[in-house]
Amino acid sequence: MALKQLSLSLQFGDIAQAARHRAALPRHWVNRCIRHALSSDAQITVRIVNAEEGLALNSSYRGKPYATNVLTFDYEHQPVVLADLVLCAPVVAEEAKALGKTLRTHYAHLLVHGTLHAQGWEHETSAKEAQAMEAYETDLLAGLGIANPYA
Repeated sequence: MALKQLSLSLQFGDIAQAARHRAALPRHWVNRCIRHALSSDAQITVRIVNAEEGLALNSSYRGKPYATNVLTFDYEHQPVVLADLVLCAPVVAEEAKALGKTLRTHYAHLLVHGTLHAQGWEHETSAKEAQAMEAYETDLLAGLGIANPYA
């Protein structure tokens, strides 16, 4: 399968343990994870944020009073995907630890998950859509050498 083209901006906000998160997210790996999940060319910004920024964004845009692992802001699906993916470093680290996964593996899952959202995939509207998205994510992650995150 030929991977799609990606113009990637990778940004790190003011986060605790920045070196740990940067080590888990080398640019080539972020690029590979996202490109693996793309069905068309894309321009995507990935921003790694602290809990305060994650809370502010989730509250402002989704009306949820907590920081979440990944937020996807999609602006265009065709012919080029235009999107921002915002990942909250402390939430991702806490989840990875609780799940017994490496930080890099959990970030990979969330990058794929967010990229699918940027292309219109949904899991909160119906059980059928959730099953389809999870199955597709699992296949994409297997192609990256990552085990089923839902097992």
